This record gives sequence, structure tokens and C-alpha cells, in this order.
Amino acid sequence: MTNKWNAQNSDPAARGLMMGFPPPPELRVGAEGDISGSSFPQTRWAFSHQRELKATVNVRRGPAPASPLPRKLREDIDGVSFTTMDGEQMTWAQSLDAMFTDGIVILHRGTVVYETFRGALTPELPHIAFSMTKSFVGLIAGMLAHEGAIDPSAPAASYVPELEGSAFVDATVRHVMDMTVGVKYSEVYTDPAAEVRTYGVAAGYGKPPEGYAGPRSIVDFLRTLKKQGEHGEAFAYKTCNTEVLAWIVQRVTGKPMAELISERIWRKIGAEEDANIIVDPVGMAACGGGMSLCLRDLARFGEMMRNRGAFNGQEIVPGVVVDDFARGAKPEDFAKAGYTTMQGWSYRGQWWVSHNNLGAYTARGIHGQACWIAPAAELVIARFASHPVAANGNSVLDKVSLPAYAAVAAHLMRE
Repeated sequence: MTNKWNAQNSDPAARGLMMGFPPPPELRVGAEGDISGSSFPQTRWAFSHQRELKATVNVRRGPAPASPLPRKLREDIDGVSFTTMDGEQMTWAQSLDAMFTDGIVILHRGTVVYETFRGALTPELPHIAFSMTKSFVGLIAGMLAHEGAIDPSAPAASYVPELEGSAFVDATVRHVMDMTVGVKYSEVYTDPAAEVRTYGVAAGYGKPPEGYAGPRSIVDFLRTLKKQGEHGEAFAYKTCNTEVLAWIVQRVTGKPMAELISERIWRKIGAEEDANIIVDPVGMAACGGGMSLCLRDLARFGEMMRNRGAFNGQEIVPGVVVDDFARGAKPEDFAKAGYTTMQGWSYRGQWWVSHNNLGAYTARGIHGQACWIAPAAELVIARFASHPVAANGNSVLDKVSLPAYAAVAAHLMRE
């Protein structure tokens, strides 16, 4: 199916999706059916309209004015050229089409130097972040650890006794934060038998199939997971870890995740718009990938991280917490995951760390979402996309986007 589609003919505005009052049946995007919001290319509209398709909770920006983002747009970035990991010559502009980009903002030294919105996305519309949500959860967990409210060396079940009998009963909080838990859980999205499919139903991403008798909430799902292997021996990307971490964070603070993100991050960075998070059938936030936010606010978030937690005239996150993420973990543990497009990387506290000459680290989402932070280049790239391939590594997304980011960094660093 994906071979016939490109950035132009999949554009939801060009196709007329959801236009009209009401839209004609063949142009409607819903939660199910032939034109499902979970199927490409309808996702190019749906990813910017999650509140119309799923139950969500608001992440409030508060009453204060939005923090300023200085602008000095450049015309020389589209022509920046690079070589993909497959050896193809490409320009920055061409890479945006190749990645089915919905929007991208580049901040250099805190100034917007490049910005584009495409498809259904506009500056005021939140776009689903998918697994970039994990990095928000990891950041709040890191702050709580710094404050002494969470002990990373403590067993996860000491904070959430309901984890007794699951794979997490003898895992530490640190194992959970760094995804080194030995747990039977497959993140292969194309496998109908993978645990990630059951998680999707439990988390509220989609309706259960006919005859479904499995868990119908995130916490019920987590309690079914069994141990496989030993904890602390290898990195393995599994969304269930983030949901356990979020459960710990919410249990310790006594506050829902949407409120925590609002209080600790969203209000403080001076966000332009509210964000939102998908909730499961019992009202708990889907913290493994359910957050939607506006692109410029993602750029603000990235700039705060680039400045070691300082932004909008205040310290939002202690610098030592940001430093811990940016230093990363053990590349040899990460290497066991087999991500050939990310050799030498590591994973720390729900952030992906490159260990490259730019000190780059990133939040990532499966369809091309990214908040790529390169301190040595004084650079933040915030991107939303709706690429038809859902992948975390070893995919065309990395083969194009990682060289593209590096090329833009090198171009801007020449000044």
C-alpha cells in the first residue's frame, strides 16, 4: 500500500479529508472502518486530531502569556545536502518529503531559523507525539529522583505493590527507567500476536477486537506481564517500562500525569497551547505514547533541555538532571538491541543518546516524531511526521533523518 503514496498525494488537505458540513462518507476519518484514523494515509489527518477520535485529558498551559520565540528565518537550509545511510544524495527539502513531514521547527541559539507546517498540521493544532511522551515521563521521574521522592535503586514494587507477581516485582526503578527489565513483551507492531497490540487496546488507542477477553486498562495489562531473562543485562525497547514508571510517578506524587506535566513543565516553559494525553478506559494517561502537543511548544521544550533545564527566565529542571540524561548509559548494553542505524548510542531515563561529537540526544516517536537536541551545535530540531512505517530503529526514518540533522548542524556551525 505504501509504495503508491508520497508526501503530495497523501496530503489530507489535497485529498479533502474531513472537509464539508458534514464531510461526505468517503472523506470521513473515524476510529474504525475503511477510512480508519489508524491506517495510512488517513493518519496524516488523524495524527493532528486525536481529541476528535479518542478520550483525552488536558495538559493546561495556564494563564500566563506564551514565552517568546525569536525568529530569523533562513533561506539556505532547504538546499543543505547530505548522504543517507543507504548512500543516496538528498537535500534537506527532499528529506522532508521523504519523511512525510507534517511540521518542523529548527532553533539555532534559541532563534527560529526554519519552520514549515504541512498536511493537516497548523501552528495551533496539537500533533500526537507517540513515544516522545516517554521522555516527558522520564524527565519528571528524574526530577523526583533528584528531590529524593524516588530512589532509583529501590524495587519498583516498593512503590506499586500491585506489581507483585509480574515481571517487575524484582526490577529496580533504574531498570525500568533505562529499559533494562527482563520482561516478555514484543514491540513488533506488525505482529498481531505481539504484546504491544494488547497494550494498545488496554491503553485506549483502539477498540478491542471481537471476542476480546484481555485486560481493559493499562494497570491490568502490566500485571499480566511475565519475566523473561534477567534485569540489568541489556537494553530492550519496550513501552511497558514507561507505563510502570508512570504508575510509580503518579503513585508517589498522588497526581495524574497530565497535572504533573502541566505544573512542572508546560506552565513554566510558557507554552502557546494546551497539550493533551490519551486516557485508558479507567482514566489513566497513556504515558507510553499518548501525548499530543503543538510543534512550537515542542521546540520550547527542546530549548529548555538544551539549556540544561533553564528557560523562560527560570530553572525548570535542575541542570544535573539534564546532564544525567545527556551523558547516557552504557553503549554496550544498548548494542544488544541490534539497532544498526544507531551504533554507539545508549538509552538513559527514557531518552536516546547518540554519544556523538555534537553531544546529541533525542526524544523519538515511531512515525518520525523527534525532538533532537545538539548542545555543541546550539541546535534543536522539533519534528512531527506521519511516515507510513512505524519503527524505532533500523528503518528508513533513521537512515534519512539522522544524516539530515547532522548536515544541518554542520551547516549552521560554520558561522
